[in-house]
Amino acid sequence: MKNILVPLGTSTNSISHLQYAIDLAESFGAKLFVVQTYNVYTKAGTMVNVDAILARESKAYLDDLISKVDTKGVDYIVKSLKGDLIDTLELVSKAADIDLILIEPRTNSIKEEVFLGKTSGKIIKQTQIPALIVPEATVFKPIHNILMAVKSAIIKKEGVLSPLKHVKDHFKATVDLLLVKTHYYNEGDFDLSDELKNLISNTIFSENPTTYQGVLEHYREHNPDMLCVVRRKRGFFSKLWEKNEILKKDFSSTIPVLVLSELK
Repeated sequence: MKNILVPLGTSTNSISHLQYAIDLAESFGAKLFVVQTYNVYTKAGTMVNVDAILARESKAYLDDLISKVDTKGVDYIVKSLKGDLIDTLELVSKAADIDLILIEPRTNSIKEEVFLGKTSGKIIKQTQIPALIVPEATVFKPIHNILMAVKSAIIKKEGVLSPLKHVKDHFKATVDLLLVKTHYYNEGDFDLSDELKNLISNTIFSENPTTYQGVLEHYREHNPDMLCVVRRKRGFFSKLWEKNEILKKDFSSTIPVLVLSELK
């Protein structure tokens, strides 16, 4: 884990989120890229240079956040970037060879019933960048036990398990694999590759309508420090494919959630 991307909004949790990112980067010896994106919608005849104002205010906001955290000697870059959120994050990820993007559940939303706001949801939904959703006010601590939940363990893409492997190896964590048989089960979905077999310590089978319900059934028994799920249109975040925002009644987590790219 060499390069970590942290896009920040204007939530009251931004300082806590940035501190978690710094602590994680320090643990891995990684470089941190702290960014905020902004877009400009101009009208004909506008005299004020809105672009320059927004860029200046965004950079000042990020610098102020940095001044309020303990950077612990971590190597970091702060950038205010103009452009579409998803396109900009993907460009930065490719240019900086990003290994992981850290996401606040709510970058701007103040609605208490919301777990994943529209901006954070859009990042999860519309990118394939490995992501770590860090619950609000979470304090960094080593990861000892990871619960990985999938409804299909078929892996066709190379390198998709790398973020999980990095976390497991770095913290010497155990990985329990929860295979959830849903209505969409196909023969061979539970056949494990050698790569996945080498990562896991224990395999649990469950039969539930959704992967999330399978997690709820086994969560307390395994008491994980991190939940690992996979992007899939009919996967763990099925609600997310209908809209970007996720309510706490549909999903909530008090531990970091590692979201891998699609396995297929």
